[in-house]
Amino acid sequence: MFDALIIGGGAAGMSCALVLGSAQHKAFAKDKRIGIVIHQKTSHLQTALFNNVLGLKPGTTGASILKGGKEQLSNLYPHVEQLEKEKVLNVSQTEDHFRLKTNKNTYHSKVVVIAVGYTNLMNIEGLENFIEPHPRAAIEKDRIWLKNTDHLIKKNLYVAGTLAGWRSQFAIASGSGSQVATDILTLWNGGKHTKVHDKLEV
Repeated sequence: MFDALIIGGGAAGMSCALVLGSAQHKAFAKDKRIGIVIHQKTSHLQTALFNNVLGLKPGTTGASILKGGKEQLSNLYPHVEQLEKEKVLNVSQTEDHFRLKTNKNTYHSKVVVIAVGYTNLMNIEGLENFIEPHPRAAIEKDRIWLKNTDHLIKKNLYVAGTLAGWRSQFAIASGSGSQVATDILTLWNGGKHTKVHDKLEV
C-alpha cells in the first residue's frame, strides 16, 4: 500500500515527487511510502527546448530534464519508488483507497496524483467522467483536462500540470506539481499548511 502514488514522469509528476520526497525528515511524512509511475515516452518534454525558464541554462532540452529528474530523485530521495516501463491502464476506487492497474502490475494507494499529458490520447479507464475540453487551449488542438477544484478531482485524487487545466509552460506545470505535493503534505500534517524549504547553513 502506497501513501501517495504519482502517475506521470514529466514536469508536474517529477516536481510533485521531488517535493514529497524532500519531506522525509518531517515527522508526519517520514514513514510514508511514495511512488511514481514514470512513463515518459509521450511526454511533451521529449522535444522541448528551454530558453525562457528561470534557473535553466538557455538551450537546456526537455529530454535532458527527463533523464536528470530521475537521477535527481534517485540520488536525493531514494525512498521514493520509481516504477519504470509501466503504463497505467485503470484507476478504480475501493472503500478506503485506490487501485491502479498497469500493463504489468496492480498497485494500491491512499492518495493518487494524475500528472500525464493533456492530449485526448489519455485513456486511463476510470477517469472518463472527469474529462472535459481544456479551458486554456485552442479548441482545434483538442486538448482535455480532468475537472477539478484547486487540483482536487475528489477526495484523495489529485491532478497536476496541463491535465489540471493549466497552460503548457514548463514553469507552470512544475509549479502545479509542487502545489499538489504541498497539499498532500498538508493533508498528512493534519490540515496544517506546510511546505519544504532547503536553506544554506550560515
